[in-house]
Amino acid sequence: MMNSRKYLPPMGLLVAFEACARLGKFTAAAQELSLTQSAVSRQIRALEEIAGVALFVRERQAVRLTPAGEIYAEEIRHALRDISNSTLRIKASPGTGTLKLAILPTMGTRWLAPLLPDFVRRHPGVTLNLVTRLEPFDMDAEDVHAAIHYGAPEWPRAELDFLFEETIFPACSQGLKTHFGFASAQDLLQAPLLHLASRPQAWAQWFAAQGIEGALAGGISIDQFATVTQAASAGLGVALLPEFLFRAELERGELVSALDVRSRSQGRYYLACAASKAWYPPLTAFRGWIREQAAFSIS
Repeated sequence: MMNSRKYLPPMGLLVAFEACARLGKFTAAAQELSLTQSAVSRQIRALEEIAGVALFVRERQAVRLTPAGEIYAEEIRHALRDISNSTLRIKASPGTGTLKLAILPTMGTRWLAPLLPDFVRRHPGVTLNLVTRLEPFDMDAEDVHAAIHYGAPEWPRAELDFLFEETIFPACSQGLKTHFGFASAQDLLQAPLLHLASRPQAWAQWFAAQGIEGALAGGISIDQFATVTQAASAGLGVALLPEFLFRAELERGELVSALDVRSRSQGRYYLACAASKAWYPPLTAFRGWIREQAAFSIS
């Protein structure tokens, strides 16, 4: 939508134009709209001034659309029909509509996606559209209602709902663990470390939490959790992983804990909601639902 509203005519002008275009007479349109013929004529002239083009050719007993008017009438007719249908839908089911949600790739597919059928079942009138985003963005510009956010509680022009914290652990293949024989956090500095690009300080923070300050945690930087996990499973290095997302790999033996150490990550998960859309019923429903799901999550 354009930032300026100067090209958005008043609804009354559009309704009068559609009636005139359909009936072919200002007098007939006036009767249908319970207005005088002169009032309808003034409305059409006002619309033509806004559009900057003649919409009708005036004849003695009738009017006919100009070529520009023909095109405009078709578009306005569809627009008015869409507005009418939307009003009927919202009147019949106030909670219906489309909800566009930005998700984090791994968290979205492994934690959120399996839960979404419950939301759809509870709110059958809401259509979900999912997009992937890794960093905060302008939700108004991209017409997104909400986003799953990990990190600090910061997002411009958004309301943040806390979801949960996460427990992280150092993970690797059994072969790599056997090769290095990890016995302490210090031992991990001898092994290749796998870094998630979106969490560049995670290893340094983890070592600091284990009492090792200023650790030179070099290694390989990878941009996706899925790739980090595959690399760790293949024996390429040790990765810091959220336990709630990768329990399946632990249970299957594809990954093992390099050390029996669990700690809280400094970041937290939030639902960031566009402040300008906080009133929107599908978003209100989703906020309540996801907080309920988060309350039962074991992070």
